Amino acid sequence: MESLRSIVIGTSGLAIGAVIALVLTLARGYADADEARLRHAVRLAFITIALQAGHFGEELETGFARRFPELLGLAPWPDLFFVLFNVFWLAIWTMSVPALFARRRAALFPLWFLGIAGVVNGIAHPLLAIRAGSYFPGLYTSPFVGMMAGMLLSSLAAITEPAAREIGRA
Repeated sequence: MESLRSIVIGTSGLAIGAVIALVLTLARGYADADEARLRHAVRLAFITIALQAGHFGEELETGFARRFPELLGLAPWPDLFFVLFNVFWLAIWTMSVPALFARRRAALFPLWFLGIAGVVNGIAHPLLAIRAGSYFPGLYTSPFVGMMAGMLLSSLAAITEPAAREIGRA
């Protein structure tokens, strides 16, 4: 029960990011861009996913699943949970990229979420290291993830348009 409590509280920031991603998916509408801008978004998504995979590897190797919950006064997360959670999202993000290229709206939610989570990673890990007074798991890769995720968010905004405009387009 303590592990479940730790997981729910420890991942609550990601839940907020998911809600924001859902709002963006609904508010921004379909990927409505020329082929070049769409290809650019697809490339950024693949690069961001690759960097996030490396970031997960750093976190796994350096004990993020133990250190982060402990910093919050919570029980460490089970390794199995941490691995399955990250592999699940890496798979969803990877499957979303071809769907984005096919202009499927369902692809946007996971990719908005990737961008939001990546930017948060890029900010949070350095702050966690400052709070810890030393290296904190995930610190080395987080700035790269954060920068690329910011570029992905900008690209997603560029290839989508507010849903209100879609209504006026018959």
